[in-house]
Amino acid sequence: MTPIAFPNDPDQFPGEEASFALSGPAGKLETISNVAEPADARRGVAVICHPNPVEGGTMHNKVVTMVERSLRERGLDTVRFNFRGTGASEGQHDYGNGESDDLAAVVRWVRSVRPGDALWLAGFSFGSYVSLRNAVELDADALISIAPPVARRHYEFDAIPLPSCPWLVVMGESDEVVDPQAVFDWIDSLPKKPELVRMPDTGHFFHRRLMDLRGAIKHVVQDWLPPPRG
Repeated sequence: MTPIAFPNDPDQFPGEEASFALSGPAGKLETISNVAEPADARRGVAVICHPNPVEGGTMHNKVVTMVERSLRERGLDTVRFNFRGTGASEGQHDYGNGESDDLAAVVRWVRSVRPGDALWLAGFSFGSYVSLRNAVELDADALISIAPPVARRHYEFDAIPLPSCPWLVVMGESDEVVDPQAVFDWIDSLPKKPELVRMPDTGHFFHRRLMDLRGAIKHVVQDWLPPPRG
């Protein structure tokens, strides 16, 4: 279904799937929001970050859209957006630095139109780095990291302040882009460990395993959900 086009910087959260631009620090940020079914709706919004745009990542990536679907089916409203220099978003790629500012701008909008809602952050690959890097500063209420790029160039995971909120990491054991053992060793080194789901025979893009990813996310987060929207 094609999202309904909304004016830029809407002053309320759209009541149906909608596309619009938000004002970011480097220019407009292409954004899509969606809402949970009324019977399932919870008082929370999940902001989902996409993989590395230099390698073709966008908010339309199939892992990102499956994460979005999973959380919406659990009752959260959702926001996806393209980082600077991706799709119709203005600006240039900045290795996670400017993208952190992009995420902060989106979160400011979410909090302006949904004050009091729980804020969940989620991300895939590069997007998991950006969302984790900013989870503490943005005071996230829950965090979901899919295939975090531990030990890859440009990503300093050891310097990231760790969140105290509920946190899920999903990692394919046959990931061909991110070294799975590096991720497992990193988690083992943390003083407060996230919930870890290891998926056997699963590569970086979860080919033929997307429904398993959906099930894993929905199973783990069911105990973290905010109250019904009512």
